[in-house]
Amino acid sequence: MHPPVEIRPLRPEDSIPEITALLHAAYAPLAAMGFRYLATHQDDATTARRLHAGFPFIAECEGTIVGTITLRGPEADSDCAWYRQPGVFTFGQYAVSPSLQRQGIGSRLMAFVEDQACTHGALELALDTSEGATHLIQWYQNRGYRLTDTVSWDDTNYRSVILSKSLTDGRHVPQPTDERL
Repeated sequence: MHPPVEIRPLRPEDSIPEITALLHAAYAPLAAMGFRYLATHQDDATTARRLHAGFPFIAECEGTIVGTITLRGPEADSDCAWYRQPGVFTFGQYAVSPSLQRQGIGSRLMAFVEDQACTHGALELALDTSEGATHLIQWYQNRGYRLTDTVSWDDTNYRSVILSKSLTDGRHVPQPTDERL
């Protein structure tokens, strides 16, 4: 049995270099597949900027950051038309330490961010990923996300698919408020 994992907001004392290293490690398999996600190579300043562009959350286990996800509200100036829609929130910088993947932490982060989006008035929760990352697309579709759009970002080397989930159609049931795994 693994120690409990707490999901909580980012704190000022949290280590940005530790979060950057976590992102690099978690996204390394995607980099090995040839996908240049920003999280595969971003520096600490970019990590900090992206965290503070929304509502950043951390998964922590015994004082170590083992996961991260950042919720963002509608983005009126986004290059993605879907992200500009009222009520459409997005998330990014989503990662779990490779040694702890496939143990439910990622699913718990997803449920947590979906609940947070509802709390902030979101109607939809959306994300983007490489159209070539079919394993990720399938995982999100299994969680109720559907394809809504495509976009090519300036800082990646692939076309992204936009996946979105309705938070108002009765299929999203808020999770218990206990944030410990």
